[in-house]
Amino acid sequence: MMRSRSLLWSFNYAIEGIVYALRTQRNMRIHVAAALLVLGGSLFFRISRLEFIAVLFAIVFVFVAELVNTAVEAAVDVATQSFDPIAKVAKDVAAGAVFVASVNAVVVGYVVFFAPIGTAGEFLLTRVRQTPTHVTIIALLLTSLGVLVGKAITRKGTYMRGGWPSGHTATAAAAATAIAYISESAGIGALAAFIAFLVGQSRVENGAHTWPQVIVGGVLGFLITTAVFQVSWV
Repeated sequence: MMRSRSLLWSFNYAIEGIVYALRTQRNMRIHVAAALLVLGGSLFFRISRLEFIAVLFAIVFVFVAELVNTAVEAAVDVATQSFDPIAKVAKDVAAGAVFVASVNAVVVGYVVFFAPIGTAGEFLLTRVRQTPTHVTIIALLLTSLGVLVGKAITRKGTYMRGGWPSGHTATAAAAATAIAYISESAGIGALAAFIAFLVGQSRVENGAHTWPQVIVGGVLGFLITTAVFQVSWV
């Protein structure tokens, strides 16, 4: 019974360590976001089983390196409160491990996704050539104008920072919506929407906006771009 409880607590401690890294380490959150994007791309492009295993190992390698780096930084901070050259070496080497793992992940991703992304890119370029360029430009301009109007009404923040709605998120959402309409692909649209979400998340993380401001910006960009494309296709 005690052995079972000890095993259970060991899992609990491990999960607490992962949660701590996610809460305190920006790079860990970036790794997780990139992993979700890559896994989504794996499903969309239907890569082979061996390719998926390679991608999965690359992702796990990066996670393990980042967790070890976090542990080393915490241990060094506890051991010394002043500058120590040896402590700097420990932190630099741990960061180097994360860098090597990240480079390995990029190489694996390039090998696995180069061909399918190239095919999807050619299809998207073909659709772009068939769609009037001014439609997308008009959608982005109208979105920017809508953001300016919103900031003028609420009298909070500037276009680049703060206030209602989030200009960066609105523009990113407008671009993602345009990509979805041009490509006519749910998968490509989902990837574009995820990138727009990351833009909004970054605005919240750096304190420039709140989540309601980001959500309003995203909805504004989506609605304006949808209206422009619907009108242009009538």
